[in-house]
Amino acid sequence: MAQVLEFKLPDLGEGLTEAEIVRWLVEVGDVVAIDQPVVEVETAKAMVEVPCPYGGVVTARFGEEGSELPVGAPLLTVAVGATDASSAAPGDDGAAAEEPSGGSGSGSGNVLVGYGTGAPAARRRRIRPERSTASAAPAAPAAPAAVSASSRPAPVAVAVGEVNGRQGPVAVVSPLVRRLARQHEIDLRGLTGSGPDGLILRADVDSAIRQAGQATEAATRTAAEPAVAEASTAVAGPSAADAATPATAERIPLRGVRGAVADKLSRSRSEIPDATCWVDADATELMAARATMNAASGPSGGPKVSVLALLARICTAALARYPELNSTVDTAAREIVSLPGVHLGFAAQTERGLVVPVVRDAHTRNAESIGAEIARLTELARTGKLSPAQLTGGTFTLNNYGVFGVDGSTPIINHPEAAMLGVGRIMAKPWVHQGELAVRQVVQLSLTFDHRVCDGGTAGGFLRYVADCVEQPAVLLRTL
Repeated sequence: MAQVLEFKLPDLGEGLTEAEIVRWLVEVGDVVAIDQPVVEVETAKAMVEVPCPYGGVVTARFGEEGSELPVGAPLLTVAVGATDASSAAPGDDGAAAEEPSGGSGSGSGNVLVGYGTGAPAARRRRIRPERSTASAAPAAPAAPAAVSASSRPAPVAVAVGEVNGRQGPVAVVSPLVRRLARQHEIDLRGLTGSGPDGLILRADVDSAIRQAGQATEAATRTAAEPAVAEASTAVAGPSAADAATPATAERIPLRGVRGAVADKLSRSRSEIPDATCWVDADATELMAARATMNAASGPSGGPKVSVLALLARICTAALARYPELNSTVDTAAREIVSLPGVHLGFAAQTERGLVVPVVRDAHTRNAESIGAEIARLTELARTGKLSPAQLTGGTFTLNNYGVFGVDGSTPIINHPEAAMLGVGRIMAKPWVHQGELAVRQVVQLSLTFDHRVCDGGTAGGFLRYVADCVEQPAVLLRTL
């Protein structure tokens, strides 16, 4: 006899209270193994796969893709001990959802915090109830007894059939593509993907958006023609442009990563009395030192040292001399909390938006080690695989906006940190070098700091030290 257990959205850690369902990895009728990922969710921190602690047959899913669920809300129900579809069907004896006890042995017992429990995902097989070729998917079972119907989202009926000539769900990988389609009300099931194996790409969605816009425009012109014709007979009638239907403003929800960034930046501006100072620096010697370091490693001597890694190493040395900027303010206790180590965050632009991965214990690393960790975290950010723990806990942030081709900016502090260093593009400019005008590689450095933790003298000393190390890398060697 099957026992139906309910799996709720677990606590994803770092104070997160809700998550958006991005993609279901299982369907009703699938057989799942213990600790197999069943759903991909997006939180304000990261996109993660959530594993199910039970093994059995999926009898219901709760929440559609694109919807948000609070922590503790039902995700799905699993019939544990079911051997076929009929044993997992609603209405059987013992099919009411039950909360598992700690010693039942039906689950993994592992703690789910943000991402998988460590066990490899098992291959899944489908158990489908018998139905005619024209029938829809099996209806979701009744709401489990353990949770009232008013407190849970409606179960999702899973349609099974051919999509774009293939059996199974729509072939979409990129979260950006899914979000773009949702924003413009494009049904992905009606698109034919141009990618490998029918994968739906952003270009496919953009094309569908353009076609929908052209159809709307044509309908608008048709509806406006009678009004224009009537207006032409009047002495002071409206013009054709006045008769056109005005465009509707688009509304984009502030949630997920975008919402988290908005909240953090707003809190930073409202709580922190920040100030910004900046200086131009001659980076010619720094670029030459980087070229020498990379040449010494040889063509196959490992990864090259990046400019960002060198600047990060300079920042850790500067923070050792000016520790006030590696602190935070406890507003409730009215205390400045000086932090013992440097966990260096760096701004990274991804398809999901701006994220700030953190290099742990950066003060203990050399430039090569920092560069390798930055490269590793950047790749995880690009693929959307950063965990919440890798996006939190920073004590100081380095923001290289020069990659966007701009010279300067006034960075907003990454709350609750006390400072952020911004770096513009390095470009050839006329510069007075050794008393003569010359073309040098010049960069603008901007430091935004919390005026509660220090005064301008400390901030200026920090920025001047960073600029001196950029202009004369030997300064850094003398202070190590």
